[in-house]
Amino acid sequence: MTLRVTRRQFFKLGAAGMATSSMAMMGFAPEPAVASIRHFKLTGAKITRSNCTYCSVGCGVLLYSRGDAAINNVDDIYHVEGDPDHPVSRGSLCPKGAGLLDYIQSDSRLRYPQVREAGSDEWKRIDWDEALERIARHMKDDRDANFVADDEDGNTVNHWISTGMLAASASTNETAYLTHKVVRSLGMLAFDNQARV
Repeated sequence: MTLRVTRRQFFKLGAAGMATSSMAMMGFAPEPAVASIRHFKLTGAKITRSNCTYCSVGCGVLLYSRGDAAINNVDDIYHVEGDPDHPVSRGSLCPKGAGLLDYIQSDSRLRYPQVREAGSDEWKRIDWDEALERIARHMKDDRDANFVADDEDGNTVNHWISTGMLAASASTNETAYLTHKVVRSLGMLAFDNQARV
C-alpha cells in the first residue's frame, strides 16, 4: 500500500510541523517529565565468576548475589548471565545456561554429600570430611585387592582395571593435566572425559 500525497498536502503537513515546533520554541511545550533516580537490579551486587555445569563446553557465567557478608549469612544468588570476558563463550549462553538460576535455586538440588549404606534403602547426610575419607578408603581397598603388577607372561603392567575415572571437561588445561597424572599414577586404565559422554 502506497501513501499518495499531493504537492499541496505535502506543503500543508510541512507547515503544520513547522508551526508546532515554533510553538514549542516559544514556550508552549508540555510539562517536563519528572526526573527520578532509577535503582538498577544489579546495583550493589557481588559478582562471582564461574562455569556453567550443564555440558562439557564450559561457558563462563557471572553470578550476581546479595547479602550482608555476616558470618552466618549465605548470599542469595538472584541473577545469572554470560561472562563477556570468558574465552570460550564470550558472554553467550545456550537456553540451559540461561536458565541456570532455576537450577541453582531448585529445592531438589543436592547441597551436601549423602551415603546409602549397604542393605539400606535410605540416604543419610554426611559431612564433606567423612565423604572424602570414605571415597579414599574405598579406592585404597579396591586398588589393594585388584591391582595387577604382572600379566600371565611375566610382563610388568602395573594396572588397576576395577575402577575408572570420568574427568570434567570444563576444567582448565592445568587441572586436566594433573587429573591425568594422578589417575595414571594409580594405574587406572578406564579413564575418560565428560566431553565424549
